[in-house]
Amino acid sequence: MIKLVTFDLDDTLWDTAPAIAGAEVTLRDWLGENAPRLGAIPVEHLWEIRSRLVAEDPSFKHRISALRRRVLFHALEDAGYDPDEAQDLADRGFEVFLHGRHQVQIFPEVQPMLEILAKTFTLGVITNGNADVRRLGLADYFAFALCAEDLGIGKPDPAPFVEALRRAKVDASAAVHVGDHPKDDIAGAQQAGMRAIWYNPQGKA
Repeated sequence: MIKLVTFDLDDTLWDTAPAIAGAEVTLRDWLGENAPRLGAIPVEHLWEIRSRLVAEDPSFKHRISALRRRVLFHALEDAGYDPDEAQDLADRGFEVFLHGRHQVQIFPEVQPMLEILAKTFTLGVITNGNADVRRLGLADYFAFALCAEDLGIGKPDPAPFVEALRRAKVDASAAVHVGDHPKDDIAGAQQAGMRAIWYNPQGKA
């Protein structure tokens, strides 16, 4: 008997791309006003910084908020801001981005579905992203929300799924995970012994 249902967030409960694109534009506008020395920094330069940081510290792959802050910090420092000012601007800029990143359009069927499921099952979140269900008005449906950044490891490693089972105090045979990514969500859950439901509205092969 199923007792626990866990959900991925991005591209499972909402379409992520429009929110991220909007957040990037908002951040660029904010930086243009608050960090004029940065100028129209090429995206390629930001990717170079990102790649270098991940190569130096692979744990950044699971710490996307920390990574984005560090990329901003180094870009600002490269533009001539002293370290303290660069850090302050990076922190404030990240909060601007994070606010925009949460401007998602939750799929219309999500809240009615969660309302029904929460009456029967324990619900949880397992995400590699940095969306926060508390900021989206969904927290009351979930007993817990596990983020790769907090755990220090992300899907498809089975560890986040095992932690979900521990939190819910259920065996893997009594749990199912719902997500859009065939490797991160489906293979990851199955490696932990859970069942998995692939949310695949685009009919990806």
